[in-house]
Amino acid sequence: MKHLAKLSILVLPSVLAACADAGLVREASSTRPGFSLVSERTRQATGASSVWALSAAEVTANEQRVGAMIKGKTIGPDTAVQVALMNNRRLQAVYADLGLSAADLWETALGPIPSFGVTISGIGEVGIASSIEATITGTILEAATLKPRKAIAETRFRQAELSALGETIALANETRQAWIDAVAAFEAAGLIGQTQESADAASELAAELGRTGAMNRGDQAREHVFSAELAAERADARLEAQLAKERLTRLMGLWGSSVSFYIPDQLPPLPGRRPGQADVERLALMHRTDLAIARLELEAVAREYRLEGQTRMLSDISVAAGVEADRMETASGRATETSRGLEVSFEIPIYDTGKLVNRRGQLAYMQAAQTLAQDAIDARSLARSAHAAVTGKYNIAVHWRDQVLPLRRVIDEEALRSYNGMLTSTFELISDARDGLEAQLSTARAKADYWRAEADMTAVIWGGSTGGTEE
Repeated sequence: MKHLAKLSILVLPSVLAACADAGLVREASSTRPGFSLVSERTRQATGASSVWALSAAEVTANEQRVGAMIKGKTIGPDTAVQVALMNNRRLQAVYADLGLSAADLWETALGPIPSFGVTISGIGEVGIASSIEATITGTILEAATLKPRKAIAETRFRQAELSALGETIALANETRQAWIDAVAAFEAAGLIGQTQESADAASELAAELGRTGAMNRGDQAREHVFSAELAAERADARLEAQLAKERLTRLMGLWGSSVSFYIPDQLPPLPGRRPGQADVERLALMHRTDLAIARLELEAVAREYRLEGQTRMLSDISVAAGVEADRMETASGRATETSRGLEVSFEIPIYDTGKLVNRRGQLAYMQAAQTLAQDAIDARSLARSAHAAVTGKYNIAVHWRDQVLPLRRVIDEEALRSYNGMLTSTFELISDARDGLEAQLSTARAKADYWRAEADMTAVIWGGSTGGTEE
């Protein structure tokens, strides 16, 4: 028995070393494991480059780059997104989670580390041999289960990669939305300010006419109250713009002297072409990170419970509708499946659960399959909603710009002519001015809504959070 134990102790380390997967170890132990996928797909989705800073020196270098990009400059949405992906500390914490997941994979891929501890005091020779034998047996069993454990650990790592990608795209979209909100708020404040300047001049004129007796107190009050109301609205609009810019600043990870940047006073004009992607549903099913994570979860469950290979592929609609369980025996004894044709296909692998005696395994598998199916159905709906939103908001904004606003300008011009010709009262002129301001603000809001919907398209296709489409 002694000789057998010594032989096992000598052979076991070499056996365990052979279990280690060199490729997995190399990937999991790299400086920034999994980040190449995150960086590449982030650039594809947003046009910006994500950064993972791993040292104080790299953080400092990032801050210097950010300062050179924005300090004292007027920045657009692309710059804002790039700064956020370089400088947001919460995103850096997400990347640290990715590194921790890689560390778990690394540890699993290396396999068990053999360790032996034998206490001789008070134990006979048979006891020593039994202790060694139990230790060796436990370690061999751990090595024997290494392959499935590595497969599951690798799946969890791939999920962490996609989760980091989803968080990155979500931050990019949130930052772009914050830039749109801030610029839209400044644009609204500017429109109110322009109207207030005219109202202030009219109020001063009314005061002069009142002193000469040419305008009664009621007409003077109408001029004064209009100017006073606009002053309150302008102060509120300026506050909203300030808070919106502060939210943008927060997402960009800026503080102290680095906040000295500017944003435009107006949003870009509407594009000349009608927007929207007819294949948005297909793109969403192809690129969404949440669908990829859910598919990996299904694979993880299959590996955990050692299911047989894939037996068939069904669409998400079929699985969610329960068609995967609708199997009928034919005259030949072979099972047939019912499936409906889909214009855009998203297939879900179906594994054989017939030999599972573990009820927990059956339920875990069905839970993962149904979750993936519903996620795919939701993705289809969100894609259709995003397409409807961006085209609808564009049409509305164009209508305000090309139909309502030109008519309102004609009304304002004619009202001013009538007032100058003493054909209309001050009250009617003020009422028309108020309506004109509302038309301008509505036009600006419609334009902002379009740009928000345009930004949401990226989130819907790639799986980041949206500003409103998912509600």
